[in-house]
Parts: sequence; C-alpha cells; structure tokens
Amino acid sequence: MIKDRYKLFSLFALFVFTQINAQNVTVCESKPPVDWVNPLIGTDSDYGVSNGNTYPAIAMPWGMNFWTPQTAGMGDGWAYTYKSSRIKGFKQTHQPSPWMNDYGQFSIMPVTGALKFKEEERQSWFSHKAEIVTPYYYSVYLADHNVTTEITPTERAARFRFTFPETDQSYVVVDAFDKGSYVKIIPSERKIIGFTTKNSGGVPLNFKNYFVIIFDKDFEVHSTFNGDILGSALEMQADHAGAVIGFKTKAGEKVNAQVASSFINYEQAERNLKEIGKDDFDELKEKGKQTWNKELSRIKVEGGTQDQMGTFYSCLYRSLLFPRKFFEFDKNKKPVHYSPYNGKVLPGYMFVDTGFWDTFRALYPFLNLMYPELNAQMQEGLSNAYNESGWLPEWSSPGLRDIMVGNNSASIVSEAYLKSGKGNKYDIENLYKAVIHGANNAGPLKAVGRAGVDAYNTLGYVPQDVVNESAARTLEYAYDDFAIYQLAKALNKPQSEIDLYKKRSLNYKNLFDPKYNLMHPKNSDGKFMEPFDPFQWFNGFTEGNSWHYSWSVFHDVQGLINLMGGNQVFVSQLDKVFSAPPVFATSNFTGGVIHEMREMQIVNMGQYAHGNQPIQHMIYLYNYASEPWKAQYWVRETMNRMYHATPDGYCGDEDNGQTSAWYVFSSLGFYPVTPASDQYVVGAPLFKKVTIELENGKKIEINAPENSDQNRYIKEMKFNGKSYTKNWLSHSELMNGATLDFDMSTSPNLNRGTSKEDVPYSLTNE
Repeated sequence: MIKDRYKLFSLFALFVFTQINAQNVTVCESKPPVDWVNPLIGTDSDYGVSNGNTYPAIAMPWGMNFWTPQTAGMGDGWAYTYKSSRIKGFKQTHQPSPWMNDYGQFSIMPVTGALKFKEEERQSWFSHKAEIVTPYYYSVYLADHNVTTEITPTERAARFRFTFPETDQSYVVVDAFDKGSYVKIIPSERKIIGFTTKNSGGVPLNFKNYFVIIFDKDFEVHSTFNGDILGSALEMQADHAGAVIGFKTKAGEKVNAQVASSFINYEQAERNLKEIGKDDFDELKEKGKQTWNKELSRIKVEGGTQDQMGTFYSCLYRSLLFPRKFFEFDKNKKPVHYSPYNGKVLPGYMFVDTGFWDTFRALYPFLNLMYPELNAQMQEGLSNAYNESGWLPEWSSPGLRDIMVGNNSASIVSEAYLKSGKGNKYDIENLYKAVIHGANNAGPLKAVGRAGVDAYNTLGYVPQDVVNESAARTLEYAYDDFAIYQLAKALNKPQSEIDLYKKRSLNYKNLFDPKYNLMHPKNSDGKFMEPFDPFQWFNGFTEGNSWHYSWSVFHDVQGLINLMGGNQVFVSQLDKVFSAPPVFATSNFTGGVIHEMREMQIVNMGQYAHGNQPIQHMIYLYNYASEPWKAQYWVRETMNRMYHATPDGYCGDEDNGQTSAWYVFSSLGFYPVTPASDQYVVGAPLFKKVTIELENGKKIEINAPENSDQNRYIKEMKFNGKSYTKNWLSHSELMNGATLDFDMSTSPNLNRGTSKEDVPYSLTNE
C-alpha cells in the first residue's frame, strides 16, 4: 500500500515538474509560423501599468484598416483589455497606441432578442475560452446573444460571418460613433453606407472615413438612431448616428457581411471592397493565413522553447503592422491618398501611424534589412508628406502630432538611402531638402522641426530655461545631425555642408558633466542646471532620467568613452545601471508618477528601463569598451525576463513595433545601435538556428547548435567559415548573403572581441 502511494506521488510529482518545465524544453515540432503568433500579447494593460498597451490587430501586414473586438466604451484608448469580460462591438480601428487614440473608427455588433443598440445595453459576456485570435482570423462566442462572430480581413476590406440562433429577433448594429457621423440603409441592395469623422487630432477639417457594408440576407427590419433615440428613417446624419438591420434566422444560420472603407469617398470604398473578390469567408481566411505565413516565414527560427518561439513570431507580427498604408488604388490601379496634411486627394504613397522617436531605433532598421522595397515606398510617402505639409512628420497619426522630441526623421531618411536608396527611384533630393529644413527651423508644433533650434545652432545645446526636455533634444539632435552628415556625404553635397553637420553631431559633448559622468542639462548662461538629481525623471529628459539618456550617443560611443575616462570607467557606469536601485524621483513637469516609472521599478533590473525606448540600445555598448560578454549576458537576461508569449508579455509600451523589433534583432544576435551607419552590433543569438530570406534572394544563416539558457556566451564566432572576432557586422556584407556560426559556452570568452580593431563604428574613430 505504501509502495503504491509512493508510486502515485512520484507520478504526480513528475507530471507537475513536466508541466512547470515544459516552456523550457526545446520545441521539435514544425508548424506554420503564424500558428505561433499570439495577438493577445500586451493586451493585459491599463493606464497605470503597461504590459504592451496593445490590442489584437486582426489585419494584413501594414493594412490600411485593422479590426479589433471592443471591450471599452466609444473613444476609450484602451479599446480591448484582456481582463475585460464584455464585448461592445467589433471596431474598424486605425489606433497606433492608446495614448494617441483612434481615428476613423466605427463598429459592428450582432444582437438577438429585444433590440438593444446602445453600447452598454448591447454588450455581451464572452470568455477567452471561446475566443480564437490570429492575425488573419478572429472568432468569439457572444454569450448574451448566442451568436458567434467571425472576422477575416484584407488590407482595406473584411468579411464578417455571424452564426445566429433560431429567432425572429436577429439584428446587426452599425455604430458610426459620435463627433459627427452619417448612415444610410439601402434595403434593395442589402447595403449600409456611411461615414465617421471621429478622431483624436491630426486631421484636416474635411476628414471622413467612408464605409460600405453589404449583407447576403434581405433586411426585414431597418432603423437608424441619433444618439439614444431609435427611429424609422433610412438615413441619419447627427453627432452620433447608427443603423440597425434585422431578420429572422434559423438555428446555426450564417449571415455574411462584406465591409470596406475609404478616406477618399464612397466610390473608392466600393473599389476597396473588390479586394475580397469572389472569395467566400473560408477562402479569404485561407488567403490571409498564406499572406501572414509568407511574411513570417522569411525568418525561420529553430531550436527554441515554446515560449521563445511564440514570443519571437508574435514580436515579428507586431513588427509588420506599422507604419500603416494610408494609400488606396484608384480605377487605374495607381496609388492615391487622401492627404492627412492638407485634405486633398493626391497621387502616390502615404504611410502613417508611427512615432520616429520610438521606431528609428530598431523598427526602421528592420524594414531596411528585410523590406527595402517597401521602405522605398515609405520614403516616397515621406516626400509627399513634406510636399503637403512643409515638414517631415516626427509623429504621424495620421497627420502631424505634437508629441515626443527629436528630429529623427533625419535618421529615417538617411538610413534608408545609405542602405538601399541608390537602388530605388524616390526623390532623395527632395527628402534631403526636407531634412535640412527640419534641422534648421522650429515647426508649427513643438514636436515638428526642432524646438530650440536657434539656441542649439548657436550654443551647441538646447538650454533647459528655453525649452523643456532640453538634454533629450540636444542628444537626439546631435545624432540626427550625424545622420544628415552621412547623407550629405553620400549625396556629394558641398564640403562646407558636410563639415557643418559633422561638427554639430559632436554637440552631445556640451552636456557631459564629469562630476557625475553623466549628461546634465544646461541653462542658456552655460551653467549646468541646479539642483540636479540623475534619478529624477523629465528634468531635462523625456520619459526618463540621466541614467537612461546619457547613453544616447548612438554615433560616437568612443567619444563618450573618452569623456568618461576610458573603457574601465565606462563599463563601471554601464554596470551601475543594473546595480543601482530601481528608484525614481518625480519633477514638477510630470506632476507625479507615470507608468514608465512604475514599469522600471517593478521589473527589478535597477535603472535599466527596457519598457521605454531611450535605453534599449544601452546593453550593446559593452561591445565598444571591449567587454562583449556582458552584452551577451544582459541581452539574454532581458529577453528571458522582459518578453513572453502571454497577455502581459511586454515590459512597457510596445510602441508600433519598436519594442518587438528589439526582440527580433536581439534574437538574431545583432542590433542596429547606429541606424545611419552600415553596422550592426553583435549580441548573441537566442536560437540554435535561424534562416533569413532576404528580399534580393540571398540568405543569412545563423547557426548556434549548442545554444541554451546556460550557453549564452560566444566562445567563438565564424563569418562565412572564417574566424571572426569583431563585435559588429556589416549590413552591406550581410545583404550579399552570409553564414554565421556561433560556438556557445556557459562561461564568457574574455579574450574574444577585445582588440581596438574589434569595436564597432564611432565618429571619433573616423
């Protein structure tokens, strides 16, 4: 009896151990990459703490329209949150983040029983147990209505399929939202058309999103509503307009709807509807799956755990959503766009919904590596934006927005041309004109052009008593000037112009304070701002403190090392980021604790605030001071601790693909510390094998067969079969195809990558 009990206990213990450690077991199964994607990563977030601040984007890569289930009220930036239990509708969304909120949104919601059209009344309980979420397909059971809703999208259109119960009270509510909307029901065509003007800023006065919805079942009921009042009219224009159509249904009857929209007019919305073609729901769903698998398969990773595989492909999915295609195809199949800058309909490409303060760091370098042809279209879109507004956007949603700092459009333009622009036909001279204009003028908004530009160009820094967040602006302007310097050289501009921007790119030195070995804001009298606390957020910095921003010398790390007193002191300062307590001090500027502060505090990695962008490159700087093994350790530690394939899987705002692109690059084993250069800085690969299919037909193969959680250090590295000690990789060499072989070890190789020839590029070393 005792033996039997012991045997049962042993089996139970083995089962528990297996379950706990399953996520640490290397996956051997092979399945399509889209099956690894969890669009719910990051949705377990709220205003106080962000675990991503994402919503499940049911969309095609870079699609003009996304769809998402809506758990929050109309106008709430947190449209879908994982902990919610009720769905109010299924929303066409263009939201880049909850902080920017949405524009051009409307929703569709099936209901049964007594007609309920108001959000709070029509909402239904749901469970994640009865929810299927993929990038190309969404399904959920709405318990209160006994209806299953399914969605599958194209870039500008979508199919809905509603499975109703047997009832003579089946309805679909189309809510065009408030702030000015219109609906019209056309029963003879089983159609609803309308427009919504709802937005959160950044649009011209004539902004509208025109939509058309066509059902496959005759309407037996049709009504419109004005706010809370339901009427019998077929047409309604009001602050808050909506429509209701209804019919009798049999048990299990499927009612289909096709929906598309346009920022141009109804005719264009009808044209966009043709993206669906003759495909029924399941055929369209299969095409969507194939599209996502095609894109995700361009990077094949092998030899990771279940969590690592899910996290990688989920991050890759997030890296393929923004910036959004804001263009449509006219009757001649030529790209055309409604301008979010001047309200006109104009030819050519337009992309929106990205903040360069975030995405210049890794997302755009990822596009330049994997999608240079698409990025050429994005450059054409930027040229159009300059022509239509007089400025390059720094944050577009969809037009110019007044948020964040820097003039990082210079990096976006420069990097694209340096890495692949010569092979494309966009107007680089117009873009060069645009970056020069932005670098030397303050814009109509503080976040456009350069705030404090006169002082910066005169004093060599932005004074804190002239413009707030001055140190952050100075550091980013200096890097942006480096990007212009690189572009000016590539375009053979006059030497005096080249020299000017090279000189300005060294302006970061003007804020270095040897007393702290950190960056310290200055006032216009040339004196450092006092009092000063390196742990205080926003006092001269943007969403961070001096410990976070002092490393923002992307283009001249050697110059920063020299200022600090050499490699040993520099490494000591890097180490302090992780050993310092995760404390923060608020300032009058913030008015209290912001979510980024709390996110840094709770992850217990000292002052390393990976949940926000300014410090995300910092780990890789160990390579410049000849201690690359520390970068290898901390990159793996960050991937292990800060990212998971779960609803709370991020450690801060995901931010339009930037935080995801960091993980994608870091998993491959290298990272673009200086985007406007030819180099990536080496970390260490996460997987045993990676195969990258480049757009030019070449392949990059990354082999690390002994890779594991313990074997996180590079013992030896080979590039195309030859021993390779450098701490950097050349973009141009990788684009020719390459094989990287890593011999991984449990202990660091203290001799590899330590010579002067091994360190990555710095301007000082030119």
